[in-house]
Amino acid sequence: MAVPKRKMSRSNTRSRRAQWKTAAPTLVSCPQCRSPKLPHAACPTCGTYRRRQVLNPA
Repeated sequence: MAVPKRKMSRSNTRSRRAQWKTAAPTLVSCPQCRSPKLPHAACPTCGTYRRRQVLNPA
């Protein structure tokens, strides 16, 4: 098992962790109701996927 020989400095640790960014989820508009939804997923508002009713809307 690999073990570091020296302690990593705080600036090196922080500059490495600076690349851990989160991205906002990509949203597309639903072709039925035009509400934003995740791509390749059923619409939570109207319950359709590829213009077919697959869920009961809540």
